[in-house]
Amino acid sequence: MDAEAWDERYAAAELVWSVTPNQFVAAELADLPPGRAVDLAAGEGRNAIWLARRGWSVTAVDFAQVGLDKGRRLAGDADVAWVCADATTWRGEDYDLAVVAYLQLPAAERGEAVRRAFEALRPGGTFLLVAHDSTNLAEGTGGPQDPAVLMTASDVLGDLGDAAYDVLHADRVARQVPDGHGEADRTAWDCLVRLVRRA
Repeated sequence: MDAEAWDERYAAAELVWSVTPNQFVAAELADLPPGRAVDLAAGEGRNAIWLARRGWSVTAVDFAQVGLDKGRRLAGDADVAWVCADATTWRGEDYDLAVVAYLQLPAAERGEAVRRAFEALRPGGTFLLVAHDSTNLAEGTGGPQDPAVLMTASDVLGDLGDAAYDVLHADRVARQVPDGHGEADRTAWDCLVRLVRRA
């Protein structure tokens, strides 16, 4: 989907995503001391707003202006700068944290966005990516049905080439999805990569 298609999607619903942060973003980052963060492909800004309310100074980047405008309204006076830019071409530097949550791009473009996020970090900064895992297509529920925009933790590490980092977490994780019909929750599979950039 391009920016115009995402703008239409965001305009068609009060909220496409929840107002609460992604569960893995919250679990992985709750104990980090606040600093400067970028949320790349921020959408309506749920993770950016959560970080800002925890004391972070956040830059929320997305190519869909409608999503950013919704996030700005939701954020109120939270410390978030809303930037309309493409995740594959945006550049930043000296961030303490880079978050990429559920970015859906083919491999070459995804790799460019992953590298942009990682390169925006200062040495010692944290990189966190959460996405729909490739195995979700056959083994999980929901999510994109196009294998071209799914990935594994190994794919993400491969995107970074010979960059210097320490791996804290790189695997697939289970996410419980309510059935919505009174039945048992179903399992979706996500990939989660958490790294610390070396000096």
